[in-house]
Amino acid sequence: MQTLGEKCAVFGVYGKDIDVARISFFGLFALQHRGQESAGIATAGGDAITLHKGMGLVSQVFNDELIDSLKGHIAVAHNRYSTTGGSKVKHSQPMLAAGASSLKKISYEDPHPSLNDSVSLSSGPDDGAIAIVHNGNLPTTDALEEFLRSKDVDTDDFSDSRMIVEAIASRMREGAKLPDAVKDVYPLMTGAFSILLMSQDSLVAVRDRCGIRPLSLARLNGGYVVASETCAFAPIGAEFEREVRPGEMLVISAKGGPASGGDEVAVRSEQLAEPDPKLDIFEFVYFARPDSVLLGKSVYEVRRSFGVQLAKEYPLEADVVIPVPETAIASAIGYAQTLKLPFEMGLTKNRYIHRTFITPEQHVREQGVKAKLTPIPHVVRGKRVVVFDDSIVRGTTSQQIVKMLFDAGALEVHFLVASPPVKFPDFYGIDTPKQKELIAATKSVEEIKAYLGATSLRYLSFEGMIKATGISADQFCTSCFTGVYPIDIKEREREVTR
Repeated sequence: MQTLGEKCAVFGVYGKDIDVARISFFGLFALQHRGQESAGIATAGGDAITLHKGMGLVSQVFNDELIDSLKGHIAVAHNRYSTTGGSKVKHSQPMLAAGASSLKKISYEDPHPSLNDSVSLSSGPDDGAIAIVHNGNLPTTDALEEFLRSKDVDTDDFSDSRMIVEAIASRMREGAKLPDAVKDVYPLMTGAFSILLMSQDSLVAVRDRCGIRPLSLARLNGGYVVASETCAFAPIGAEFEREVRPGEMLVISAKGGPASGGDEVAVRSEQLAEPDPKLDIFEFVYFARPDSVLLGKSVYEVRRSFGVQLAKEYPLEADVVIPVPETAIASAIGYAQTLKLPFEMGLTKNRYIHRTFITPEQHVREQGVKAKLTPIPHVVRGKRVVVFDDSIVRGTTSQQIVKMLFDAGALEVHFLVASPPVKFPDFYGIDTPKQKELIAATKSVEEIKAYLGATSLRYLSFEGMIKATGISADQFCTSCFTGVYPIDIKEREREVTR
């Protein structure tokens, strides 16, 4: 598919007998698919917060020495793909804010870092600092900006995540404890958010009332782990407990309260808003890793069911079925098995091409998708090929894939899509283009087929997509396909044409 910027990954851990920084490193590694732009880990141990973050992949930002320097029994960590604020290390996460009532306004971030900069910081024992990691996006921040202005906080060049943590910190400077400050600020956060916040003695997890972004809880060695996806639990030996409920706040701290200093860990739950579950269905379509579980369903099995359903809606006579790696693989398998067609990996992906700080040489840049995907002529030459992708956004990548397959000798190229047409922009954390750049918003299916140069083009129906999940449509946010936004997008509504 056309690359979409993901909504980021959050990871948190609390445990007295856990190397929380190292566990966070491996948690972020498992969640690298959710953001490759920057990574960061902050830890706390009762008297200070220490942070390191930088631009690049997890393996580029951290090494053993840095991990060893991050001490404590609480951690929050983040992988980022920019949605608001742009591609700068000051917008990377975790973000720190000062929560001590006696503290002057300070900035923990370098205001003018170069692209490759990293930041290592440590709050003092009297700073009362807090750290935030945020997965999602607030389409409107008017309420937060008004609140911060009333506290004499300048919001210029603030991302939505920065506004959230500064608003919570401002309440703490007035004497509120972290959970109470979160409760006070919660109504001001209009949009999608799965958030982890850490003080020097507590870890707080909170989701918006629709639960648009995923968030799950697990147990680990007497402590707890919270992560965007369940795929982060197995690599660290954590045992899945449950999903954090939409509108719920979890407070993880020492049993008997933060001041008790005990080794036993307690989880307190409080419902901050009436839940209206609406998980973003694009998690099943594209974003989540296939070994994750969402709403009790295997992501792999749901994607395979997309292919099974499309085989019922649009059976083809063909010689081979191939996927666009990686997220379309399960759907292509489901389609091929249902129609008893050969399944092959006819496109190979260079898995080492991620974000790079080096601009490609002009000739390489002009090659476009060829730098990432290469057809295997032996698989497609002289054959009627069905190629599966998870979605089509702008259409430019799909067009190049069709041309590559024909150039490799395919007789026919039937392009099948394991989701309905993407007609509307996202305002909840996916870095989608403006609506006029979405090919399905301006062209019919027949016109898109002609643009791609495909022998045929077929999308999975909306009804078929829902049926394949085995979950009721009212449990999902389907805004990219329907233009129905479950959380008010307010002034951003003018960007949508229906």
